Amino acid sequence: MIVKNLTKDRNSKARTGVIETDHGEIKTPIFMPVGTQGTVKAVNQQYLVDEVKAQIILGNTYHLYLRPGTDILEKAGGLHKFMNWEKPILTDSGGFQVYSLAKLRKMKKDGVEFQSHLDGSKHFFTPEKVINIQRSIGSDILMVLDECTPYPCDFEYAKKSTELTSNWAVLNKEAFENTQPLYGYKQFQFGIVQGSVYKELREKSAKDLLKLDFDGYAIGGLAVGEPAEIMYDLVDFTTDFLPENKPRYLMGVGKPENILEAIERGIDMFDCVMPTRNARNAALFTWNGVLTMRNAMYKDDFKPVDENCGCYTCRNFSRAYLRHLFIANEILALELASIHNLAFYLQLVTEARKHILEGNFVNWKDKIIKKLSININTL
Repeated sequence: MIVKNLTKDRNSKARTGVIETDHGEIKTPIFMPVGTQGTVKAVNQQYLVDEVKAQIILGNTYHLYLRPGTDILEKAGGLHKFMNWEKPILTDSGGFQVYSLAKLRKMKKDGVEFQSHLDGSKHFFTPEKVINIQRSIGSDILMVLDECTPYPCDFEYAKKSTELTSNWAVLNKEAFENTQPLYGYKQFQFGIVQGSVYKELREKSAKDLLKLDFDGYAIGGLAVGEPAEIMYDLVDFTTDFLPENKPRYLMGVGKPENILEAIERGIDMFDCVMPTRNARNAALFTWNGVLTMRNAMYKDDFKPVDENCGCYTCRNFSRAYLRHLFIANEILALELASIHNLAFYLQLVTEARKHILEGNFVNWKDKIIKKLSININTL
């Protein structure tokens, strides 16, 4: 997998390109809505295509393995058919979920033992098993099994963890090469750079992965509590070691300003639960800052959520109506807010792409970040 039509910004490491899969093209930089369990929360697939303009979504190996299970997914013909989604899908390996959700997690040389957060049942993920699960899911892009280190952690812990991730990467690559797609279309595999906040470990991790020649490279273990400036510095440092012609994915990021800063530092792909989670909690993103939808100041505000947004929510409903829905605990509030926030995120990366191509990305980014920091609820 290569990034085609690669165009680089004159004043930064920002870039645009096209990633090709058998389920369609992905124009980068791109944000991937999170569909952990085969659904993007509160948004149906048609709205994802028509209103959000999603080009690729993300599913999760850990969750889909626990339910509905690989037997159901294989009987359905893979996740694309099961959820009626014709565009690309990326699946995380489940390593972060094992780290954050599972009980009694035990790391071993050949995998990780854990108990399900659903019923306490015991399971064991090996690199090989995670690849086989993702073959059953049928995602277009498969992630390797890794260990996500907590923040903070000491150097020795991070070193051992990074070595484990590098060793697992070898097993992941071998398992990928020794198995075949189940549904007749090509699958790709990304490695994950770890190393916590230690640059020498990040460099070693990246170089270990480059020897294996993955189809793309992700940066994991960030946005787990470290200050934003440390994250930006590590992203900037790590992308220097990654191939220019292959996709670069910053996992689990993030706020709109995080995404723009990471694009400037050479990242192509992003995912985060923030737009849908914030939407369900009545926090809506706009080009002028975050709007807190339960605020009484909106009870008779009949403007759209964002007058610069053309999504279904903004074309058809007012701030006053959305506030009413949230105050009345109506389910429609969650759908309309989620559509808007996801549409905003896709608009954000689309505009970033446009300004990279125009050659004025950095100036545009600086102006946008200043506007995004405004608390419009106090105006």
